[in-house]
This record gives sequence, structure tokens and C-alpha cells, in this order.
Amino acid sequence: STEVRATNMAFQAGNEWLPPPVPLMRQGTSGGDTSGIDEPPPDVPRLVMQQTSGIQPRALNLATLLPPHWKQEVQRWIHDDVPQFDVGGFVVGEKNETAILYGKSYGVLAGVPFFNYVFEYLGCTVTWFMEEQDIVDPSYAENRKVAVAEVKGPARLILLGERTALNTLSRASGIATSARNAVDKAQQQGWHGSVAGTRKTTPGFRVVEKYALLCGGAATHRLDLSQMVMLKDNHIWSTGDITSAVTLARKACGFSSKIEVEVSALADALTAAAAGADIVMLDNMDPSELKKAAKEFKVAYPHVLVEASGGITVATMHQYMSSDVDIISQGCLTQGYACIDFSLKITRAE
Repeated sequence: STEVRATNMAFQAGNEWLPPPVPLMRQGTSGGDTSGIDEPPPDVPRLVMQQTSGIQPRALNLATLLPPHWKQEVQRWIHDDVPQFDVGGFVVGEKNETAILYGKSYGVLAGVPFFNYVFEYLGCTVTWFMEEQDIVDPSYAENRKVAVAEVKGPARLILLGERTALNTLSRASGIATSARNAVDKAQQQGWHGSVAGTRKTTPGFRVVEKYALLCGGAATHRLDLSQMVMLKDNHIWSTGDITSAVTLARKACGFSSKIEVEVSALADALTAAAAGADIVMLDNMDPSELKKAAKEFKVAYPHVLVEASGGITVATMHQYMSSDVDIISQGCLTQGYACIDFSLKITRAE
């Protein structure tokens, strides 16, 4: 188990005073109870507990969504990083050490289950000083870095898992931060649709990237080819026409799956809806033309969802917001994000 008991006392690691640890949320295991987490005493610096407006307090453990194979993925990453001898690990040996995870740039903490399991698999323990989805903000810290977690275990095992854990955490947090920015912007504009990612994810890393979108408050969109039918331009061209493609898809998937059709004109959207599409994606359209098309489309098919997509970014998404647009999807959430800077430092003896 990676659960660590909480303490109500602050403790010192090197020259850094750290807040008391909170119980690990068992992310990466079958459980996940964060009730009863103690707040630090008022005199203990707590620089990371913030939430942006509009984001509701977390009530569910997102780690319970992860598929059974995710731990095998983490093991594969570790094995990939040390296929032969680990000379650096040999040098530092088996001495038990404590390492502090520092957040060094602003962002949303995400990827905790993966970070946890890297070290659980290696026989180390992790204690967190904040919760997943909290804001890491080092701007108020004296050294521009915030203590986020603590890892304990043999030195060679901490260092063996260090880079794999940091790479995963920094990337997941970067995606979650981009997603949070997009969701916040939608709320600030008073738009009530769904901000979504796309299937433009990294092969072998999709589960982390989709998970990070959820941590940031965005929708994942479809998780894979099997989850929802999406008929894009190549499907239409290969089949011959929209109606034939939708009809064939419905015969295969039945009533239990939604069908989305990518179009670039109002006439095609109307054809797709008439054929039985559940969602139409207005792709790569000028914002004003897209909103006009969406408005006319909703008059004819008010219950069919409209998705805006194609080159939309956090900076431009407001141009596509309309009461007639239900979804705005952005590939940049998993392709153009900036990683959040974390470091893991073994504490030095006085």
C-alpha cells in the first residue's frame, strides 16, 4: 500500500520547512478516500492550496476511472528506462533517503496516480502535501519552488524512478493546466457548452493525456476508435456520400453508439442529421460563418449536437462560442501545451 499516515506537525527537510503531509489518496490502487484530510496549522506556510473560480471542489477520485492495464504501462516505461545495468544506482546504493518533489512553475497538479505507482512498483512510499487538481503556485515561495510531495525509499530506487515519474507528472500537469485555462475562459465568457480535447494524443501515452484533460475540467472526447463513430472527410469520400456512410455506420454500431459526422458546410450538416447523425462537427470554418450555420442548423435539428473544431486555440475559442454550439474541441490541449516544471531532490544532511 502507498497510504501514508498524516501528521499534524511541520517538519524540516534540509533548509526547507514543509507543511504536514496529508493521507495519500491511494491513487493507483483500487481505493480513493480523501475525507478527513487535516489542514496545516495556521502558522505553517501553505502556498499551493488554490482553486480557480468556477471549478467545483473535488468529490470523486478520478484514478478509479483508469483501465486495468495502466499499471502495466507504467512498468513498461520503467523497464524501458533501465534495460541493462543501472550504474548510477549502484553508486548510490541501498541507503534509505527522503526526496522532496518541488513544483517550480504555475500549473494544475495532475498525473498523481502514475507518479505514485512508479514508486510503489519500486518499493518506495509517497506522501502528498496537496491534492490532485490543486494549483501549484511557486510565485509566493521564497525560493520560487513549492514542496508538493515527499518520496521515501532506497536511494537507488528513488533515482531509478525519478525521471519517469517527473516526465509523466510534468506532462499531465501541463495538459491539465491548458484544459483548466480553456474551461475558465469558457466560464468567463458565460458559455455553457463542453470544452473537449481530441484524439490527437501520443501513442502509448493516451491514458495519461486523456486523464489529464479530466483533471483540468475538460471533456476527453472519444477515447478511441471503438467508443464513438466519427465519420471524417476521408470516410465520406471513400464511401461516396454522407447518407451512405451514416447508414452503414448505424447498421454496424446499432443504437448504443453515437455517430458524429465532420462537415464544412451547412448543407452537409443537414444531410448528416437527416441520415441519423447524433453530432455534427463544423470543421475549419470561419467563426462568423460557423455560428451562422450552427444557428440555422439548430432550427431544423435542435436535439443534434454541434461541435466546433479545426485550429481552435484557447486564445481564439471565444470567437466560436454561441448558444447554438455545444462543444468546442481543441487538439492543442494535448499537442501544444507547456510542461509544468517539477524537480525531485534528495534532502541533504546538515
